[in-house]
Amino acid sequence: MRKGTVPAVLAAAIAMFASPTSSAEEKTVRIGGASNWADVVRRDGVAEISGSRRYPALVLSSALPAGGDADLSLSFDAPSAAEFADSSGRYRVSASPSVSVAGALRARSGSGAALFTGSSSSGDPSGITALPSRGALLSPGTRLADFSIEFWLFPANMENGEQILSWTASRRSPSGESSFQRVRCLVVRNRLEWTFADFFASPDEGRRLMLSLASRASIVPRAWSHHLVRFDSVTGMLEYLVDGATASVAYATESGREGGEVYAPVAGSGGTLVIAPRYAGLVDEFRILGRFQDRPGLARFPARGGRAETRFLDLGTTNAELLGIDAKVGSDGASSTAEVRLFARGGDSPYGWSDDEETWIPVASGAPLGGRIRGRWIQVAAVLYPDGDGEITPVLEELVLRYATDDPPPPPSLVVAVAAEGAVDLRWRASPDADLGGYLIYFGERKGEYFGESTTAGPSPLDVGNRTSLRIDGLTDGTLYWFAVAAYDRALPRHIGEFSREVAARPARTVR
Repeated sequence: MRKGTVPAVLAAAIAMFASPTSSAEEKTVRIGGASNWADVVRRDGVAEISGSRRYPALVLSSALPAGGDADLSLSFDAPSAAEFADSSGRYRVSASPSVSVAGALRARSGSGAALFTGSSSSGDPSGITALPSRGALLSPGTRLADFSIEFWLFPANMENGEQILSWTASRRSPSGESSFQRVRCLVVRNRLEWTFADFFASPDEGRRLMLSLASRASIVPRAWSHHLVRFDSVTGMLEYLVDGATASVAYATESGREGGEVYAPVAGSGGTLVIAPRYAGLVDEFRILGRFQDRPGLARFPARGGRAETRFLDLGTTNAELLGIDAKVGSDGASSTAEVRLFARGGDSPYGWSDDEETWIPVASGAPLGGRIRGRWIQVAAVLYPDGDGEITPVLEELVLRYATDDPPPPPSLVVAVAAEGAVDLRWRASPDADLGGYLIYFGERKGEYFGESTTAGPSPLDVGNRTSLRIDGLTDGTLYWFAVAAYDRALPRHIGEFSREVAARPARTVR
């Protein structure tokens, strides 16, 4: 073996007088903060935000599930309004130049919301237009069953006449007469009024209805509110809910009440859906569903929270000890129930880790772990929970992992080699380390190269256990041998330390 770095004389002197100790220097790994979140490789329901803190932070994601059953789904999370698209692929969407994107800090859900100014300075139609393609619920002549329309609204002023939604199409009666079909949502005296004109028809389409719905209470400007209109094709009930509470009910039946023949909704021809053609404020998560939306999700964040996991972090040595984790946590509002819970696990190999939750050990921020988590490889998980109302997220700003590597013992000092006939007597002062497991003696016939083989005890290196001297027999008289001693600890696999200072001796027959 070729000789490595030789310890400095000063270091050897200090080690000679030091008392045995098993403590190691505390080291740290920083995740987040100024060090970024690149080590967090799994993010389930967790998003990274910038702007609200000095450095990017992790928060709960408010993005709603894509919802594979949505007929039309607009999340408005695209970087620009020109990139707004229906995730269901059933509608061709275009936004006027006056529409822009409000970022995550203003959005109700996800990374953006649609921002409307109320008019278009270019003279083009304002709002967002959605044209149904074949297979959409609003494609020409489609006879709908259950359906729901829902969205989040953040109005600037709630001025009379503002228009939140408009659907226009043409209908033709069995006798060939044309009529105008319209679904409209307007602001009237700080309330929203819905009108369904020529949208519901009897089975023979000979009779058609005009239905109206209105919110009971005023809609508060500059605050988010959830709006849902849903239709039950069995009972004919058309219901309007604001923030999950019923605001108005009408029946698409022959009698206008529950019971009797139900009139079905039928989409007209050449229809155009326009979102917020005359409106100032924000709209988020606009969806049309082909079902009766039973329980609208009103909480901003799911009660189950979200989870972030790091990659396998290499601490440098086997049997390293995770001493503790310090988490810097805030919130996006005054709440004592939004929280972050930490978990960690360790091992000496980055392979074969189980997904079993039992392998994760709960960790309290700032608390000592008492040797419960060891290994060269460490993985950390943070579970973020919202407040009890699901409106406030904790803000995870930084994680600081404190650990100690299982460093090998320092080399022994005062190594002395004394020549004898066919042998060398080697002795040294013990290494000052409480975790000392033993010593290895390296030797060879060239300075710094320890490839010696011709000894009674075996080839280099010789494992001599915890002794501090050894006679090495079987050497060749007249040959100069070079020696160095290294200490190792009691870990498995053991950690071998640096070489001691090098010494030399030439075996020879003694003068008689």
